[in-house]
Amino acid sequence: MTSAGSAGPSGSAGPSGSGGPSPSPPRPYLTLAGPVEAEIEAKRSRFRCRLERVDTEDAARAVVEAARREHWDARHHCSAFRIGPPPQVAQRSSDDGEPSGTAGAPILDALGGAGVSDVVAVVTRWFGGTLLGTGGLVRAYGDTTRAALAAAPLVRRVTRRRLHVTVDAVSAGRVEHALRGAGHLVETSYGESGTVLTMAVDPDDVDAVRAHLNAVTAGAAVVSAGDLRWVDRPLP
Repeated sequence: MTSAGSAGPSGSAGPSGSGGPSPSPPRPYLTLAGPVEAEIEAKRSRFRCRLERVDTEDAARAVVEAARREHWDARHHCSAFRIGPPPQVAQRSSDDGEPSGTAGAPILDALGGAGVSDVVAVVTRWFGGTLLGTGGLVRAYGDTTRAALAAAPLVRRVTRRRLHVTVDAVSAGRVEHALRGAGHLVETSYGESGTVLTMAVDPDDVDAVRAHLNAVTAGAAVVSAGDLRWVDRPLP
């Protein structure tokens, strides 16, 4: 594949940091909830696009090779992928024998236009006997990818900061009730220093949650920030 971009991690969103202001969290982005396929026909040539969610270049290339093995009778398996959170998105594309810029680029443009990442698109073409020309190929590869995107189940990838709240056993039930009442999902564990309540919150809400805990416990709660993680959230 060609057309390089810059890479960024799509698993851990980075350390929590200490001793200074925390860096701004990566921006949310859209990705697939599951694989999807779509097919169109142009002048008797068939174009079938498969979209899959991936988190590495090797995984993306494996999807392309799987399509090549499955559809061994097709002439071209053109592809593109975008991986990582914006603005650090790694992207590549391949024309796989089609005229330069007529296949991989329009596939990549369709992915970028939809705002998705951690996605690979493979468009397999069965030649129908009629040449489509440069413009026809660009339209066919782009339209096939957009058709698959229109049918794709999407989720939003967002970051959440894990917070660990240590309170004494007497206060634990009351504090947990207050947190659940505020809409937080709470995990409870027990340590030598007290009861530990763990939850994942929007990075922008960390200060507000700390203030809420200080009010509920009269400043007795010990709050420590954990790692920043990517999680999937359904679209509204």
